[in-house]
Amino acid sequence: MKQIYIAAGCFWGAEKYFSLIKGVHRTEAGYANGRTENPSYEDVCRGSGHAETVLIEYDPSVIGLPFLLDLYYDAIDPVSINRQGADVGVQYRTGIYYTDEADLGIITESIKRLEAKIGEPAAIELKPLENYYAAETCHQKYLDKNPGGYCHIGKSLFDKARNF
Repeated sequence: MKQIYIAAGCFWGAEKYFSLIKGVHRTEAGYANGRTENPSYEDVCRGSGHAETVLIEYDPSVIGLPFLLDLYYDAIDPVSINRQGADVGVQYRTGIYYTDEADLGIITESIKRLEAKIGEPAAIELKPLENYYAAETCHQKYLDKNPGGYCHIGKSLFDKARNF
């Protein structure tokens, strides 16, 4: 299994979306690349600098990182800064945080293809993972527990993810 950490705005919908994709073994909502240790949701909302992030553990023999990233780009506004859907703030920035240096070239090329497609620079933070903390239990599998909960990712994308 390999891991990648993806910030796509609110982690409730992003966690659900990625969990539906064939080849994704596990997802977890959390907080990445901030200034404080073990932040709470309230700390993140108050400006700890963390991004709401989804840990994605996937089987590279089933799904490749380039394809996973293409699905990610489908679920975000790639030029929006510190905002996705109705959510606004640094914690809702988009980002790709890697732990395997070999992934950097793949991610960089993927972002270049995205930028060529959209005709402008993407506002996706690309950094090595500096830190990551799992979110509180109430945020894990949130949309499974609260099917009517808010999500900036549309139902059609959830359906598309299920059918890959």
